[in-house]
Amino acid sequence: MDLNELAYVVETNKSFDVAVVSVLRAVEQKGWALFNVYDVKERLAAKGFTQEPLKIIEICSAKHSNQLLNKDRLASLCMPCRIIVLEEKGKVKIASIRPSMISDFFPQITIEETKSIEKDTKEIIDSSK
Repeated sequence: MDLNELAYVVETNKSFDVAVVSVLRAVEQKGWALFNVYDVKERLAAKGFTQEPLKIIEICSAKHSNQLLNKDRLASLCMPCRIIVLEEKGKVKIASIRPSMISDFFPQITIEETKSIEKDTKEIIDSSK
């Protein structure tokens, strides 16, 4: 499997911090809920490790979540959705795993249902870049 099948990744000209704020605003504008933001660089620094900036942003759509859980409660293994903002070698990227993969693991969840989730997360990322 190649990276494009697994994840949707875009590069932005925004600074790391501005990109994070852009994602948070886009999540709110899309009507999704923000669950948590993890600062991986900060957490690892507290343990003595050095990393470039990386934040994991957990988000949720009640409509999509309810739909998937009604089909298979084990789909919660793939919840909530995550969007990451990372900096590598001076370049800032925004990325998410492709939710359409959920239907590969849970046959009662259709590709159409997961493509709808993927469309939303892609729109959040695209409007953030």
